[in-house]
Amino acid sequence: MTTTQTVKVAVVQAASIPFDADACVDKAVRLTADAAAGGAKVVVFPEAFVVGYPKGLNYGLVVGARDPAGREEFRLYLDAAIKIPGPQTNRLAEAAAASGCYLVIGVIERDLGTCYCTVVFFGPDGRLLGKHRKLMPTAMERMIWGFGDGSTLTVVESPYGAIGSVICWENYMPMLRMAMYSKNVALYCAPTADDRDTWLASMRHIALEGRCFVLTACQFLRKKDFPPTVRVSLGDSPESVLMRGGSAIVSPLGKVLAGPDFEGETILTSDLDLAEIARGKFDFDVVGHYSRPDVFQLSVDESPMRPVIARSGEH
Repeated sequence: MTTTQTVKVAVVQAASIPFDADACVDKAVRLTADAAAGGAKVVVFPEAFVVGYPKGLNYGLVVGARDPAGREEFRLYLDAAIKIPGPQTNRLAEAAAASGCYLVIGVIERDLGTCYCTVVFFGPDGRLLGKHRKLMPTAMERMIWGFGDGSTLTVVESPYGAIGSVICWENYMPMLRMAMYSKNVALYCAPTADDRDTWLASMRHIALEGRCFVLTACQFLRKKDFPPTVRVSLGDSPESVLMRGGSAIVSPLGKVLAGPDFEGETILTSDLDLAEIARGKFDFDVVGHYSRPDVFQLSVDESPMRPVIARSGEH
């Protein structure tokens, strides 16, 4: 239940320090403090900010073959990936508490021998509130990231309404969006690696469709940000821009409140009038009066899917 009518929010557009989890966390802590110093109570970071989005890496993959250098590049990535909870999430939780804000940040999570593209939620009291694992990695991402399941379609309650996250091209999955709208998401966070001109149109559509505020954050990343230990196929020089940002904040009626920005690292902010959500739902509520459950229904399985289930023989 929303208990306040206004809130300042921030989306952080910045490069991670790829393959260095602690350096990424150091930067995230500093940028969270910077955003909070400007009054932000909700701070959103890009997809895979901690550890990094491996833009331009191919890990030596071709259909039917792998190469030893690619295996080593994956080992470096897996070794850099973080545990949830773990030392890095503890530091991020402390940063959220020190800044008194809700923190939503993309990380690469390690679970056994698999990496997951994950978003982690922290509260202003320093609690780890939950996580969302990307359900469907896109194209080559499927070779380095595992698939999430329905158990992490997480939303967290706040005085500003429910906060949820849908990662990058998950936003093109209509049924996933519908599942999130059914959770009454007020602040729809869309961390992404998509810096194309078409992305903003998608964010405006989602804001209108869900009658929610959309906060999308993308990195501004150069080839030189990667360590020399990995091969980056894109870009002709170290200064080549591999990801140009495009972060933005959009209102429930599709108005762009901040961004998109393509100039470099920045923190975009906006003061949100949360009453705009109810005003928008006056004529369109996709999971309420504008739905037709007699014709269409969506079934969502939110149970965890485990490959091994151990049962005791005791009765």
